[in-house]
Order: sequence, then structure tokens, then C-alpha cells
Amino acid sequence: MNGLTEQQAAERRRTYGENILGEKERAHPLRILLRQFTDVTVLILIAAAGISWAVGEYADAVTIAVIVVLNAVLGFVQEFRTEQTLLALRNMTAPTAAVRRDGKLRRIPASELVPDDCIVLEAGDCVPADAVIVQCAELFAEESVLTGESVPVEKQAHSGGSTDNAIGQKDVLYQGISVTRGTAEARVIATGKHTQMGQISQMLSGIAESETPLQKRLGELGKVVAVICLLVCGMVAAAGILRGEPVFDMLMTGITVAIAAIPEGLPATVTIALALAVRRMLSRQALVNRLHAVETLGCASVICTDKTGTITENKMTVQKVITGEEQFDLTGNGWQKRGQIAQNGRAVSFHANNDLLPLMQCAVLCNHAELHDDPSDADTWAISGDPTEAALLIAAAKCRITADGLTRYHTVAEIPFESETRCMTVFVRNGQITTAYSKGAIDVILRACTTCLSHGQKIPLTAEKRAAILCAADRMADDALRVLAFAVQDAPAAKTMPQNMTFLGCMGMIDPPREQAKQAIAECVRAGIRIVMLTGDHVKTASAVAKRAGIPNASHAMSGAELDALSDDQLAACIDKYAVYARVTPAHKLRLVRAFRSRGEIAAMTGDGVNDAPAVKEADIGVAMGKNGTDVTRQAADVILLDDRFDTMVEAVREGRTVYANIRKFVRYLLACNIGEVLTMFLGILMGLPMVLLPTQILLVNLMTDGLPAIALGLEPPEPGIMRRPPRSAHESFFANGLLSRIVFRGIFIALSTLGSFTTVLRMSGSLEAARTGALVTLIFSQLLHVFECKSEEGTLFSVRWFSNGKLIAAVLCSAAVTAAGILFPPLQAVFQTVPLPTPCLAAALGCSFAVPVAAAFTLPRRQLEEPVRAVGRRTANM
Repeated sequence: MNGLTEQQAAERRRTYGENILGEKERAHPLRILLRQFTDVTVLILIAAAGISWAVGEYADAVTIAVIVVLNAVLGFVQEFRTEQTLLALRNMTAPTAAVRRDGKLRRIPASELVPDDCIVLEAGDCVPADAVIVQCAELFAEESVLTGESVPVEKQAHSGGSTDNAIGQKDVLYQGISVTRGTAEARVIATGKHTQMGQISQMLSGIAESETPLQKRLGELGKVVAVICLLVCGMVAAAGILRGEPVFDMLMTGITVAIAAIPEGLPATVTIALALAVRRMLSRQALVNRLHAVETLGCASVICTDKTGTITENKMTVQKVITGEEQFDLTGNGWQKRGQIAQNGRAVSFHANNDLLPLMQCAVLCNHAELHDDPSDADTWAISGDPTEAALLIAAAKCRITADGLTRYHTVAEIPFESETRCMTVFVRNGQITTAYSKGAIDVILRACTTCLSHGQKIPLTAEKRAAILCAADRMADDALRVLAFAVQDAPAAKTMPQNMTFLGCMGMIDPPREQAKQAIAECVRAGIRIVMLTGDHVKTASAVAKRAGIPNASHAMSGAELDALSDDQLAACIDKYAVYARVTPAHKLRLVRAFRSRGEIAAMTGDGVNDAPAVKEADIGVAMGKNGTDVTRQAADVILLDDRFDTMVEAVREGRTVYANIRKFVRYLLACNIGEVLTMFLGILMGLPMVLLPTQILLVNLMTDGLPAIALGLEPPEPGIMRRPPRSAHESFFANGLLSRIVFRGIFIALSTLGSFTTVLRMSGSLEAARTGALVTLIFSQLLHVFECKSEEGTLFSVRWFSNGKLIAAVLCSAAVTAAGILFPPLQAVFQTVPLPTPCLAAALGCSFAVPVAAAFTLPRRQLEEPVRAVGRRTANM
């Protein structure tokens, strides 16, 4: 084939468009920035700033505006950085293709391919577009990104030549799959969104993005705060007017108190906490696509995970070896160099066994793959060729048998593997001696054998011996091992399939679970998170891999055919009984995720292949693999694991739980403090006291307590046992487990102690300025003490870990220092209308501050950690 001319290619490109997948339109930076101002709480702050400016409270207006802008900048920077990182990730896909243009072979960007282009492929290439095979030689391709199966599939040239008549699946190479062996020339039949991968990506367009649980709860909180602000403003103003105070003065006071009621630090603190969590996760190789997706991971109750490349290595590994008389185990996974051959748990000297040498020689000589030293990792091999054949080479290398040590053998002929014969034979010459080596299906190889090796000697292959070998092979198959058998014949008569061969043994291999995945699954189980495997592989293989990975109830598996026979209601009724779903299609995965969500579960879906993308997009939290994942899946995901390690997922869950716990901590802190401020002003008016605090003093309180301490509280490290608690319910209130009562009671205590300080200092000094200063000291310091109480929902001021967060201690010291300056520094005294307090008055004010946590320690109930731990045990037992 000479291929198209450049003119023909240009015409087709105008007709069909570029060879790129349909991707969502990237948001303009200005749109990303404006999106930061749509939060309800932010809108309240903007309104408050406008009202403050209108009534002349310029300092309040500027302060609130600065906080709103800071929140917007932080959110914009995070989203824009994520967008740029995603663009860089897209370059990880194969960007070029070898194509014939104008009769010449050249390499062009894959996006420039058009239908009818002639592309040239060889082992290791990623297929850039859907193409029908015109000619090929020993072509195998791995289609796991589409089918979920890691075993390469044999391909063949289309018998219709350049026509499209009766094109079968074996005749086509699909975009995104990789060639593992052989060469091919193929004609492009579909590009871009018209490819199989592109059609699956179109399924994502019908899936709308939903709000995360935290976004919903913060939205509800914003609405509640808006109503409270209006009520407080009206009640304070009305109470003052009824007392005979000037109307304008009371309206200003009401607005000031309403602004004090608004937790203006909340949006910024939430954004900062999420952004810093995103940065920590990125340092651990987890890229967050959406800021609020961090906390959603923390409440995941079920993780639906793909098998190939996610739970498993996506690298075939030989684990069992059987010779004529003995059985052995091989250690080590994937392409690792380390590993050894063992028998009954004890290492075996390879040189002391006369049957292993010819078996491993056969595995190396009857092989087209190659091993190389990996320049980036001295402990692993770099491979080229079929992964199954590479697994055989690695097994032989663990026995010190490599191709470099067998250079005296020269291949003179070959009978390639075919699906009909299910075996492969090579004829090699060593000097004047020709030997035939064969490998293939156990039944095919055994039929060709009449003898077997026993301690280096040939013995007859009796019916009993055949039955014993087949029985051992069946046991390996039951463990989901793929079995290959090996045989040899000395001085074969002709270059045809040998007969009367000598059976050398067989090897069992599997795509093993990642060690990190096993540990991550165990961690998830302890955290009460259910793990469900969704795969396109066989039921038996999927169950065996799930058992090896440590997934509970791994023996309970359902096939795609069984899934099709169930209605949605029937599926919802029995979905908790199964941990493995095998032979599933992309539509099945999508249906399963929807079924879990319909039951109120917070569903996470991990995957790397394009077949996972719709389910990844549908899930509450979609997790894609950044290294081996497809571009379609990465675009659909909320979180991308850059190192493709499942244990990174667990760290993300831990981070998500920690972020949500910290958000509860500083919401508790901010609301309790603001309630204390509002009640102080409101009760003071009802009691007929002079104005307890002036507007500028309320502003100072907000600056000292709603800023640095709240942000530092959002940086709290994980509490002990955070991964031993059950995931929270999707319907759980943000104020669940007594949080609202803690907030309200603490706010009441803060108000009462502040009013007590005001009246005490007023009586001791007779000065209204000193009384207000004393109330200011009590209000600020009682809140700074309360921030330490908020470090834990189970403890009090006297049981929390005081020094676990150095940033919080620094923030509290900074706020205390600024408060002291506002009282003692003359220029600031004029601004805030404060006076230095005599020692007795200062002692009284501080004493009232300390009275609050003491009273709280003896009056507020404490929730113990044992109940959540017991709840995890109950949930795990029901898995």
C-alpha cells in the first residue's frame, strides 16, 4: 500500500476532523475565577460588605472584601493548576504514528491521521486509530484498556483485502490498544470520536456532575446563616429601638452584630484546608481534579475497582512450576529481578535439580520476547514483546538461565503459535545437533509426548503419569493460573510438528495482585469500606485474584450474564452479597455504580481502561490511573493516581476523612465563637447594659479569632483511629453526633462569661472603657482557648494533644500578641477605644475566660471512640 497523498489527507481531515477524542470544553480562566463567587456564603459576605460600605463601616467592608478575594484567588489558582496538569497528562498518550504518505513511510502526529491512511505497527506500538489489518506477521495485541483482559489476543489480516466486507473483531486493531508481538500494516477506518474509544467517551456526555456531600452541606449552612443574620439584625435593632435608643444607631448596631454572626472566615478556611490537602495529596502522587472531591473520598462507603492494572500488576508472573516428578514455587511479582525457586517453602538449588534446566532452556529458546536492564530501576527488568513470553524469560532468569547464556543455540526454523494448533515450536541447532522445543496448551503438548523426564532420565509417560500431570494442571487452573506446557525432541526428522516428544513440565502464571493493593484493601476493610471488583475476566480468575488481594467475600461472584437477568430492583436487593462481578461490560459497570448510589452508598470507582470511564464519571468519586490510564478515563475522573498505586487511594481516603473532620472542627469553632459574640450583644441590650462592645472591637474579635486560628485548625493532623471509624452516611447531617449542641452550649458559655467579665470589671473599676476592654479580653481569650477544645470531638481542653499542631500554637500566640498590642499600644488604643487594665481587672477577665472550658468539661457529654470502632466491626462482619 502506498497510502494517501498529502492532498487527500488534508481533504479527509476537513471532512472528518482531527483524530482526537471529544473532550469537554476547557473553561476560560475568567470563568474559573467568576465561579469562585457563586457560593452562598460568599454571596452573603459580598452583600454584607456592600451594606457595611453603604452605612459607612468602611473597615468592615474592606476586611470582608479582602477575605472574599483571598478565597476566590485560592480556588482559582487550584483549579487552574489542575487544568494545566491535566493538559500535561494528555501528552502521556501516544502522540505520533508511522504512516505511508505519498508512497513514503513517515512519522506524523497521531491527531493528523484520517480514514484510509495506511499505518505501520510493530511490537510495543500503541494503536493510534481504529484500523483494519491489511497484512501482518505473528500479530498479537493487548486489549485490556477496552476489554479488561490482560492476555494478548491473536490478530489476523482481513481476508477481504482493502474492502470492508465482513470485517471481524480479529481483523481490527482498536485505538488505544498495544501491539505486544509481530508487525502489521493496517488501513484506518475510524478516527477521533468515531473510534470505539471515542464512542465510549461519548457515553460520558449524558452523565451530569452532581454536588459533593460537603458542597450540599455547606450550601445548607449558608442558607441557615443567611436567615440567622436577618433575624439577628432585626431583633437587635428592634430591642434597642424599644429601649428608646436612636433608630439610626441601632440599625448600625444591628448590621454590625449581623456581620459578626457571619462566619466570614468559613469559605476561606474551607478552601485553604481543601487546597492544602490537595497539595499534600499531589506530593503523594494523587492529583485532585475538583477541589471538593477531596472530602468525598473520605466518606466513600464502597470502592468499585477494576482488576487489571489496578488491583493487579498487569504483568503476567510465573508462580508454579511442575516437572515430571516435582512441583516448585517461584517468588517475586511482575518484572522484578528478585525472586527464587522454592519447594515446600524452602529455597531449592537449581543446579541440584536435573529436570529444571531443560525446562527453563525450553522456556527461553521457544520465545520471542526480550529482557533488558531497566535504566530507571536496577531491581526490575525492561521487557519487549509478549508479556506472557516475558514472564517465562523472567522465571528462567530467576534460575540463572538467560538468552545470553544460550547463544550457542541458533534458531533454524519455527512453527508459530496459531489458535488452531494452540502451540509453538522452534528448531534450534547447537553445532551439528538439531533440537525441537515446543510450548503450548497442556493437552496439546501431552498428546505429542511419549516420555517425560525424571531426575534427568527419560521414562515412559504412562496413563497414570499423564493423569497426575493433568490433575496438577487442573489445580493450577482452579487457582486462576494460566498453564503452559513444554516439551523437547532431539534430532527431529522434519520441520513439522514433532511427535514422540519428551515432556519437560509446565508453568502456571497469573497477573498477580500488587502488594501495595493488598495492604490498601486491608486498610479499607478496617475502615469499614467495602471493596468490589469489576472486571471483564473469567469468574474463576476474578474470584481467585480477589482472594489473593484480600477482598472479603471474594468467593461470592456474579457474571455479566447473571447480571443481565436481574431487574434493577432485584440487583439492588442482592448487590451487598457479591464482592466480584466478572465478564462485565462498560454498561454493566455503569449500572452497578448506579445501583450502589441508589442504596445511599457513597460510591468510588477506580479504573484505568477506557471501558471504566463511564462508571468513573457516574460515581460519587471517580479515580483514574495517570501512568497507564487512558485519556478518556483521566478526563472523567475526580482524582488521578499519578503512580497507579492503589495504596495511594487509601492515603487519599485518609486525607479526605481528615479534611472533613477538620472542617467540622473549625465550623464548630467559628459558629460557637460567632454565637457567643451575637448573644453577648443581644443579651446585653435585653439586660439594659450599655453597649458591651463597640463595632471596631467586634471587628478586632473577628480578626483575631476568625482568621489564623481557624485556618491553623484546618491543618490538624489525622486523629488516632480515623481509619478505624465507619464511613459516614450520605444523609448524615453536618452537625451529627451532637456537634450542634456543642456549638450552641459553647456559644452560650462564651456569652455568659463575657457579660460576667463586663459587669465585674465595670463594678471593680467604674469605667465603661475598662469594662469593654475586659469583655474584649474575655471574649477573645475564651475563643482562643476553645480552639484547643475543637482539636478533638472526643476530648476536652484537659485531654487533647496540645502540641500536635505547631501552626495552631503559633496562630494563637500571634492572635494573643495582637490583642495585647490593641490594649497596650497607644495608637491602637485610639482605634479600638481600649484602655490598659489594672491587674485585678485583668485577672478577673482572664479568669472568666478559663471558667468557660472548665464548665464545659463538666457539663458537655463526650462521645467515646469505642462505639465507632465497634460500628466498623459490625459493618465488616456484614460484608
